[in-house]
Amino acid sequence: MKVQKIRINHDTQDFWLVIGSDFLPIPEIDSYLKYLHSVGKSPNTIRSYAYHLKEFWLFLDNMNYEWSQITLNEMSQFINFLKRGAVDNVVPLNQSESKRTAKTINAIVTAVSSFYDYSSRLNDSKGPNVKKLVKGKKASYKPFLHHISKSETSTQNILKLKEPKRLPEILTTKQVKQLSGGCKSLRDKLLVSMLYETGMRIGECLGLRHEDIKSWDKTIHVVPRGDNANAARAKSNESRIIDIGSDLIKLYTDYVVNEFDDIDSDYVFINIWGADVGKPLAYSTVYTKFKRLSKKLDIPFTPHIFRHTHATELLRSGWDASYVQKRLGHKDIQTTINTYAHLNEKDLKKAFSKFKRESTSVE
Repeated sequence: MKVQKIRINHDTQDFWLVIGSDFLPIPEIDSYLKYLHSVGKSPNTIRSYAYHLKEFWLFLDNMNYEWSQITLNEMSQFINFLKRGAVDNVVPLNQSESKRTAKTINAIVTAVSSFYDYSSRLNDSKGPNVKKLVKGKKASYKPFLHHISKSETSTQNILKLKEPKRLPEILTTKQVKQLSGGCKSLRDKLLVSMLYETGMRIGECLGLRHEDIKSWDKTIHVVPRGDNANAARAKSNESRIIDIGSDLIKLYTDYVVNEFDDIDSDYVFINIWGADVGKPLAYSTVYTKFKRLSKKLDIPFTPHIFRHTHATELLRSGWDASYVQKRLGHKDIQTTINTYAHLNEKDLKKAFSKFKRESTSVE
């Protein structure tokens, strides 16, 4: 059993199939993945769900279960299968380390639950009921007397494992300068600087067109497009405007004048030499370049770490979380708060010192 990537829509988009032991696509999974594609889910989401459902079908084959007969009991066995790589009736006395993290297991279980939701609506078949109704919406903040007030109900996954709290890694100002200085071209330096100064996702940068950069207004317009030649995608379907500084505008201008030259392309980040001159940069090209830069400078980083760094610096400088939410393009402010509003001892000490100074001046 394996996951196979194919090209669809005149070879412009990636799609994934889960191939069974008979060397044919598994019909139930194929139908669900096509549904995800039809409702506009990103190729990355479809790919992840394909691999998650492949794990579930391996479990079914291993246990000789029919997918349509799965109950809550079998789902708990599946979680054990994901943890240990096997299913048996032996309960280990010593707590062994799980083969997968709680976050990965939760993602797989979510994919399987979504598959059963789709199947139940399609043909009224019943799958495992892994959700329970709870009062109120899911949020970290709960108002006073929330437990007695009339409110909407939501669902919670009763099989969800508790995930340890992990703070997102960030770069120091010195490291950012090192990475920018270590770039061999103005294009790469512009990409690093733009990721850091705007907090944009790598897909948003790679899909950027020249018309999206308003130099006179010092803004970048993030415009979701589904037809990018390099398959770059913005995670959100909503456009947003990001304010930028003069230094980034100058760097963009230098890049266009000195490296872009007379190349005819609407895309900002393109191949500026080699056989594919003028074609937009692909994800794989950026990750390869960043991997080399990371090894050269001995600074571990990914494109997304610039987004974490940008958001953290904004919050530490006193930005309201709602402003950070809009700048990053989060739909829900709770996502911003849960992901980026992390404080260390140095942040708390600084905030307390500021409080003492202000309270003393009032007296």
